[in-house]
Amino acid sequence: MQIGVEAGSRTLLCIPLRKDGVLLGQIVAVRQEVRPFTGKQITLLQNFAAQAVIAMENARLITETREALEQQTAAAEVLSVINSSPGDLQPVFDAILEKAHKLCGVALGSLQLYENGKFRAVATRGLPEPFDAMVRRPGPRPSGARLLAGERFVQLVDQADAAAQPASPDALSMGEAQRAAGLRTILFVALRKDTELLGLIAAGRNEVRLFSDKESALLENFAAQAVIAMENARLLGELRQRTEEVADLNRGLEARVAEQVEELGRVGRLKRFLAPQLAELIVSQGDEKILESHRREIVVVFCDLRGYTAFTETAEPEEVLDFLREYHGALGPLVSQFEGTLDQFSGDGIMVFFNDPVPIPDPAERAVKMAVAMREAAGILITAWRRRDRELGFGAGIAQGYATLGQIGFAERSGYTAIGTVCNLAARLCAEAKDGQILISGRVAAAVEKAVPLEDLGSLALKGLSQPVSAFNVPFTTSPPALRVIEGGPPSD
Repeated sequence: MQIGVEAGSRTLLCIPLRKDGVLLGQIVAVRQEVRPFTGKQITLLQNFAAQAVIAMENARLITETREALEQQTAAAEVLSVINSSPGDLQPVFDAILEKAHKLCGVALGSLQLYENGKFRAVATRGLPEPFDAMVRRPGPRPSGARLLAGERFVQLVDQADAAAQPASPDALSMGEAQRAAGLRTILFVALRKDTELLGLIAAGRNEVRLFSDKESALLENFAAQAVIAMENARLLGELRQRTEEVADLNRGLEARVAEQVEELGRVGRLKRFLAPQLAELIVSQGDEKILESHRREIVVVFCDLRGYTAFTETAEPEEVLDFLREYHGALGPLVSQFEGTLDQFSGDGIMVFFNDPVPIPDPAERAVKMAVAMREAAGILITAWRRRDRELGFGAGIAQGYATLGQIGFAERSGYTAIGTVCNLAARLCAEAKDGQILISGRVAAAVEKAVPLEDLGSLALKGLSQPVSAFNVPFTTSPPALRVIEGGPPSD
């Protein structure tokens, strides 16, 4: 090595800096005497070489990470501008030029649209006059033909060489303006939707320095964002135009629309506590007086979960919410299916009554069949949750009797409820029910005994009631997969 000879070296050791077979550099150790390096010394220098490679790789990764973060941040900021100014493209174009030029180290540039066969700048950055005014006027562009031919981007290495190339008068004046502005290396990136050219982004440097593949890809990403913004603006414009057309057509139908909206609102309010078919019946009859306070014989169903309180005390709130969503999602549709009136969903407790506000011929039978269907639906959920070590059970109580019914609440939020001893009796029977039991009062049993198998439990003393009441259980017709009657099971929550 010549440098070693000039320095008077006698013994020379070169250790390569290598990563994955690629030579990155070397460490050179020189002695001015003939004395070979020992194996330990060579190993030591090899360790230093490995550390140098690690340091170089760390520096590269840090640089790439920082650049990637800057690019992602810039892209997110442009998207934020797109979202905050729907239909207004100027702030978007300005933001794209600012971010793209900053990340690529670009001093001058523009974003131009291609309309009616000509390019016109709608945003510029760093361009001096009169060059700025020139690119804002519609006209041809020297590199536009190549972009129109389908090229993704066109890079001019040195504009100083453009003077020697023949060109049209317009192109020549553009080239002269570029050179007057000090532009040397220029990159033109297409704004394209499918195969249609919508415009270009021009990025220029005052020195001869090619744009790297990463920088070209970055500018293409910003070009894609510009196309997205333009497409959003186009769709928004079409939407606004169609909205105006629809508004014109509907002006003569405003009264009818208002009437329909009110009707839909009434149906929606009623569907909160009535089966959809009942709600629609009431609205179609145009008479909501049946929702006013009145007295009627009804059948009340009350059901809840065994072990629910213990479950909520040990489970995370998110787990409880997940279970309640599944529970309500499984049992709620059954209320509508059997045309019951929903009084309340309160945690695990559900109260439904039948024969009001629209009388039905078989309220007790519907109530029992709904409770059986709920037991089956709850059983599937409970089986799954028992696999997660969650001991839950299902119980229900059904009673028949007179109650006072009517709307409660206020204008923005109202409900339809029943008040009376029959509601308390159903709740007490539910509380007494063991896992898997459906306890019904004597009056309900008399109404369904020919249609539903029953198990006579005798008289039960229920909390809050002064006299014992006769009670019956609706047993499983087949061996249930999920629910089982547990003697001495956990008390009702």
